[in-house]
Amino acid sequence: MTVTTLIKGHEKDLGGGFVVRRYLPAAVKQAVGPFIFFDHFGPVDVPADANHDVRPHPHIGLATVTYLFEGAMDHRDSVGSVQRIEPGAINWMTAGRGIVHSERTPADLVGVPHRTHGLQLWAALPVAHEESAPGFCHTPADAIPEYTAAGVCVRVLVGSAFGLTSPVQTYSPTLYLDVMLQEGAELALEQLPAEAAIYPISGEISVDGQALALHAMALLDTAAALKVSAHSEARFVLIGGAALDGHRYMSWNFVSSRKERIVQASADWEAQRFDAVPGETEFIPLPARLPR
Repeated sequence: MTVTTLIKGHEKDLGGGFVVRRYLPAAVKQAVGPFIFFDHFGPVDVPADANHDVRPHPHIGLATVTYLFEGAMDHRDSVGSVQRIEPGAINWMTAGRGIVHSERTPADLVGVPHRTHGLQLWAALPVAHEESAPGFCHTPADAIPEYTAAGVCVRVLVGSAFGLTSPVQTYSPTLYLDVMLQEGAELALEQLPAEAAIYPISGEISVDGQALALHAMALLDTAAALKVSAHSEARFVLIGGAALDGHRYMSWNFVSSRKERIVQASADWEAQRFDAVPGETEFIPLPARLPR
């Protein structure tokens, strides 16, 4: 059976009416390859009076991977990065031993009705790199390699596929593809990594004849090649990579192989020992939550 498990996900309100659908971590699977967190937001029409800004908050032990289909956001972080994030670009922020960042509505979209739609994933860093120096890398849309065939366009966001390799640097074998299919098109997927999943963004697709509903993540048996078929114009992402090197504890925005490291990061945030984001003055108190 090509699809081994379906993850339905759940909705989570991040505040201000900004609702996301969260698929990882799940009860049946903590991570797919290094990807330990998967949020899908939108598509949503944002009214002029909305405030969907994400105020400064900390991370450790992971890398955030932000990808937009529509809209824009301004990224700022404690290592001094300032970057407008737009559709088609990959933004990889390594938290390592600790980083703080904000994601705000760009000035030209404040007070203006607009649409927003995208994905935010977290990749847990290998144990050997959990305490790496924090950093941020922006890869513009025109630097992402694309494979095209009849009715098929595959953007290789992270990793290697179809003879192409993304310029995005990772800490472990990682694959992240954005696939667009015309109605009736088919795509063979071969030599997938040890762990992989497909998440439909729009349209109707099937994997080896099994239909995949929107808003469900399909975990794949990667032992053999598989075929994705489009029954309408469709779009999906494929994520995966080498399995994580052990269980990860998660609490709020912190990820670590060691529970005591989560406790220390929580204490550091409460005591405001993390580096600040230049120009930001807001502070979000630590939620009352224990590592799990």
